[in-house]
Amino acid sequence: MIDIAVLLTAFALVFVAELPDKTAIASLVLGTRFPWRWVFAGIAAAFLVHVLVAIAAGQLLTLLPERAVEIVVAVLFLLGAVLIWREGMEDPDDEEAAEEAAVADVPDNAGFWKVAGLGFGVIFVAEWGDLTQIMTANLAAKYDDPLSVGIGATLGLWGVGLIAILFGKTLLRVLPMKWITRVAAVGLVGLSIWSIYRVISG
Repeated sequence: MIDIAVLLTAFALVFVAELPDKTAIASLVLGTRFPWRWVFAGIAAAFLVHVLVAIAAGQLLTLLPERAVEIVVAVLFLLGAVLIWREGMEDPDDEEAAEEAAVADVPDNAGFWKVAGLGFGVIFVAEWGDLTQIMTANLAAKYDDPLSVGIGATLGLWGVGLIAILFGKTLLRVLPMKWITRVAAVGLVGLSIWSIYRVISG
């Protein structure tokens, strides 16, 4: 049975953590050159694969004793806060230029399979060991609810991908990446503190 609270928690955390990510920049670049539906089909499939891998890793973590799980979760949330804070210090223009160079060889008249395959490949490679993948595994272990976490995380990733494809440049002008990363980092620190409190109190 799906737990809406867990689903919404996973969605919110993954969505905010993915916003400043390099894969959002890659989606933005691809979306400016090719039909958005083709790009989204590829990146959505890649995100789904990564969520499934993360959920499997999270389920393995649940085999540990409960206190050990809480300690691992606290450390990973703290690590995530540091990583996302550092991500916000990078220049989005530099990242965008790098992504544009990566897809420069693909002709503008490329067909669906070429574009979707490119979107899948870029996200598939870039997301291994990424903050949102670690966070999804963390949440799956913390809540021991793989279905709710999986749906929430997938929707969060798809949401960011779609926003990046359709409105990326406008969003970056309205909402500076630095502030997005700061909010996400503070949220992860809060979750880490909560997990440490549960270890101490429990």
